[in-house]
Amino acid sequence: MIRLLLLLTSSFAFTQSSLIDYSHPYHPTYTQSGIVVSQNYLSSDIGVEILNKGGNAVDAAIAVGFSLTARLPRAGNIGGGGFMQVYIAKDKTILTIDFRSMAPELATREFYQNAIKKDDDVTRKGFKAIAVPGTVAGLFKAHELYGSLPMKDLIQPTITLLEEGVPITQDLYLAINKGRYIKNDPESNEIYKKNLSLDGKLKNPDLVKTLKTIQKEGKDSFYKGSIADLIHDQMVKNEGLIRKSDLANYKVNLYSPIATSYRGKKVYAMGAPSGGGIVILTALNVLECFQLSQLTPNSAQTYHLLAEAMKFGHHNRSKYVGDPSFSEIPYDMLLSKDLACDKAKRIKLKEASTPKRTARTGDEINNSYKESKDTTHYSIVDKEGNAVAVTYTLGYSFGSGVTIPGTGILTNNQMNNFAHSYGIKDSYFRSSSPANKLDPLKRPMSTMSPVMVFNSKGNLELITGSPGGSQIPGVILQVLINSIEFKLDIGAATMVPRIHQDSQSLSMEYEKFLSEDTLRILRSYGHNLKISDTMGSTQSIEIKDGVKYGYADLRRPDAKVSIQK
Repeated sequence: MIRLLLLLTSSFAFTQSSLIDYSHPYHPTYTQSGIVVSQNYLSSDIGVEILNKGGNAVDAAIAVGFSLTARLPRAGNIGGGGFMQVYIAKDKTILTIDFRSMAPELATREFYQNAIKKDDDVTRKGFKAIAVPGTVAGLFKAHELYGSLPMKDLIQPTITLLEEGVPITQDLYLAINKGRYIKNDPESNEIYKKNLSLDGKLKNPDLVKTLKTIQKEGKDSFYKGSIADLIHDQMVKNEGLIRKSDLANYKVNLYSPIATSYRGKKVYAMGAPSGGGIVILTALNVLECFQLSQLTPNSAQTYHLLAEAMKFGHHNRSKYVGDPSFSEIPYDMLLSKDLACDKAKRIKLKEASTPKRTARTGDEINNSYKESKDTTHYSIVDKEGNAVAVTYTLGYSFGSGVTIPGTGILTNNQMNNFAHSYGIKDSYFRSSSPANKLDPLKRPMSTMSPVMVFNSKGNLELITGSPGGSQIPGVILQVLINSIEFKLDIGAATMVPRIHQDSQSLSMEYEKFLSEDTLRILRSYGHNLKISDTMGSTQSIEIKDGVKYGYADLRRPDAKVSIQK
């Protein structure tokens, strides 16, 4: 009997010791090979398909970029624009590619100020809201610099997907039904709303023709050829401002990323016309002046310091950031450690500061400048260690709502991102920002910013990015702090509840799953709290000891980590 008891005891002990106790339920997917993380499962698989065919991270990024046009039409695009950050492992070089949408030559401040008086939605819907799209040029420029497979092979998976029909998931179904502006456009209605059914297939024959034309004739077909002709004709017909000359004159800009050090690591972000990079890096500089590691990631004290740092960062982007071709950006001042620590000294540990400027209506953002959350990001690292991070957008969900007849191309509403109220007294501060005032051929400020983090030895450790409009910088900032400061793995770092604080708002927004105790303490500090839906959707890759860990944010459905065979 005693012997049997001993056997049972030892067996129980062995069983217990053989169990794996996980620190949290958010498990990254890992591999030593290539990895793709995007907001759509089919697009992630397409990226890996390209890697399996011998393509590099840039090839995969191009293929994913085209595929999201079909798979995530509310944000993925060839009718919009965005930013790409590329790291080449062999040379240890890093470059940012700016393919942000651009104002047409006919666009003037006076025109839009007068138009807004008649219809304050004019920069958000219809043909006048459309800026010159940059995505096709950006993807081709990336291919020219770093591509290894033929461009036609990178476009083909999207053509195949469209010919077979795009599966209508619940997420896509709901997005189409909620699409604010596509209901106003006959062409968009025909493509997206006619015969819409859950678990059905979405087809876009005109987009197939467009992609086959680009596949055969290259980017010039889009900017100078038959596609440009169709865009021009529809713009003239519908009182839009883009002309064929605007398309022909569009240029992709190449920049070095802006950067700061944080706890011995180097953090690279997108410079102007992105304002998001400035928010992230200046906020990091402020937070480095505090001993955050002594706190916990979801404590009231941590959220308080994050909010104060965010206010500082957003103030800087609102006041100083615009298209660098039109305004000199004072990077030395904005990224100054001394300036940041001076700001940190003025932060009270248990008292919220009052934003310097607010909208006239108190806590409501002036309708002349409302940033959309409908953007998308994807991250890729190949087996050689090359990395690409891309954030691009149509603006609002389904952009302007306009599909150019004969092309299948859904267009952006990025004219909304300019400071149209520049010079108007007492307007909402960001909408009156001198650096972001509208000028012909200018690119509007954006909060999008792909980010890469390198360790003290110069090795890539983390890439990330997010959709979310003005929330983007804060979302990324929190992932970085959770990873670097609190040593959380990328899954746990992603899923910590988030807050958002703008320099222009009296309220701190918070995700609904923050604890009541934390909220109570934040209120005692003087924060005016406002509940929010989920914030952002980071698609991230962390690298440790040669192993790549990918995590697709659970806040938006259909995202996926795909790994190379």
